[in-house]
Amino acid sequence: MFRILLIMLGLSLTQPALAETRVPQSQSEISLGFAPLVKAAAPAVVNIYAKIVTQGYDSPFAGDPFFRDFFKGFGTPRQRVQNSLGSGVILSSDGIVVSNYHVVAEATEIRVATNDRKEYDAKVVLADKAADLAILQLQGAQDLPHLTLRNSDRVEVGELVLAIGNPFGVGQTVSSGIVSGLARTGGASGGGLGYFIQTDAPINPGNSGGALIDVNGDLIGINSRILSRSGGSNGIGFAIPANLVAQFVKQAQAGEQSFQRPWAGMAGQPVDSDLAHSLGLDLPEGIVISDLHPDSPFAKAGFRVGDVITQVDGLPVNSAPEMVFRMTVTGIGETAKFTRVRDGQPEEIAVRMIPAPNKPAAEPITLGDKTVLPGLSVARINPAVITRVDLPLSAEGVVITDPGRYGARAGLRPGDVIVSINDVAISRTGDVKKALTDPGRWLKMDLLRHGQQVSLRFRL
Repeated sequence: MFRILLIMLGLSLTQPALAETRVPQSQSEISLGFAPLVKAAAPAVVNIYAKIVTQGYDSPFAGDPFFRDFFKGFGTPRQRVQNSLGSGVILSSDGIVVSNYHVVAEATEIRVATNDRKEYDAKVVLADKAADLAILQLQGAQDLPHLTLRNSDRVEVGELVLAIGNPFGVGQTVSSGIVSGLARTGGASGGGLGYFIQTDAPINPGNSGGALIDVNGDLIGINSRILSRSGGSNGIGFAIPANLVAQFVKQAQAGEQSFQRPWAGMAGQPVDSDLAHSLGLDLPEGIVISDLHPDSPFAKAGFRVGDVITQVDGLPVNSAPEMVFRMTVTGIGETAKFTRVRDGQPEEIAVRMIPAPNKPAAEPITLGDKTVLPGLSVARINPAVITRVDLPLSAEGVVITDPGRYGARAGLRPGDVIVSINDVAISRTGDVKKALTDPGRWLKMDLLRHGQQVSLRFRL
């Protein structure tokens, strides 16, 4: 039946040897439309209802833009219940479901309704805010219809696609369009960072987490974001590629508690026309390395500052999000081939994907009540901490991971690197605890914040 649909649409996509390019030959072919495709794929798309219970405070200063920050956390405690509605896609017969992180984030209760009106309790087994993806497991599910993941690297601009989801909570809805762009990395509203498939198939609130499928019924992406000034679809939607979804499913089934990304240990910038000329390149393409951590797998593979990376496994990369995406879908423990250009000469070099090393030991501590800043959390800087807190590759010493209630009021922020306390140099987390246990009548903290020196002084 799918073959008939391909013939009717005159397409040759994933299986050019099997598809015949011609116009519809009969009224039955014309009237067929997408009905067989929807009938096969729609049962694998579900509605997700998430309940979120938050703790708030009734404060007389809640509406005051000045005093509300000073009196945050004060007032009468009150629980608030928020409900979230979205879509999801079943990927296995035993109830593995993928959706967006922002659909189920911090949910205390999740119910999933299938196309045939059955309902299941669900729990989140793996979620990642940056990728805006979450993997759910349906409780007691078996023999469920599910979709097959397609290799999203083979998706081409111009392919016909269908978006299936539950926009505005009106019930399952299907919209059609084409793939209108690839390697989109910005300009959209909503959650998630990185690399997207762009489509003009209408996507609206509630479609989040739904399926973007091709004319074979295979999943090529998870609908995630829209570009909109009004909050509704303006014909530009973004889907997370299926290859990244596959990596999430793999890690979830392996029992990972948080999503693990390979570590590059490098900084770089896209090559523009001026930079291409200075580097002796014929075209402005790739990423030029501007900084390398000594423990970076690229440094160990022979890369150096000034090298240009143009491809990963034969696929072009022209921005940092593209390269991060390519490394992520390769997976930790695997090897990818990077095309390096040095002195105008390209060379393919294999680099093994590794997690950010947690060496030297981070030595994380949280200060107790006997210090002047209880609740302050700090860690010794290493590659894992640099990645988690988003610090420069050259950062050293001790960083604030959580300023705590009192530290935040004092002006401390996550990511501040502590240089000294009362003019005593800080190199280990124990130095912070010692300096803040009995600092005297005055407290002076010298910090590095976004590369700028900051000095804070308090009277105790």
